[in-house]
Amino acid sequence: MPPRPARRLSEEDRAFWHAWAARTHVQPLKGRDPFPVPAPRPTAPEAASPAPPPAPAVRKAAAPPPPELRIGHAPGGLDARRLRDLRRGKQRPERRLDLHGKRAQEAHHAVRAFLHDAFLDGLRCVEVVTGKGPAPEGGVLRRELPHWINAPDLRPLLLGAIHAPTANTGAVYLLLRRRK
Repeated sequence: MPPRPARRLSEEDRAFWHAWAARTHVQPLKGRDPFPVPAPRPTAPEAASPAPPPAPAVRKAAAPPPPELRIGHAPGGLDARRLRDLRRGKQRPERRLDLHGKRAQEAHHAVRAFLHDAFLDGLRCVEVVTGKGPAPEGGVLRRELPHWINAPDLRPLLLGAIHAPTANTGAVYLLLRRRK
């Protein structure tokens, strides 16, 4: 096998090496020459003094992402009465998405589109039917739904998630936030 050709360092790499070596007091090994110091880059002559940069715009602090939504657990920001009504079935879903017979990727796209459409239409409660799947851990769709609803583009749309009030673990009621 022929030897590999020696790799040449770029000007930027050599400048970085010298700056780092100067800060850390690194000495080259005996018998080795250090890389030659790169020549400073010529600067372009200034025709006129540039205008001062504009003052940075005041930015609002980014709101922290909402906490993870867990199916069946009381989320923050949802009052007890609303959660109780949802659990008892008094809050009926306004739309339903049945994922039976869909593959995981198809179901994921369907859930995203369904929730975005429901939010834009101003709906408050929707139902997603994944099916129970084989015991004991359930089907793929049932296991993946919590991950899908916690995605960065969907989580801000949702307030809470519980299993359907009939103790049907194959269906999930999702409470959507109000549009502003």
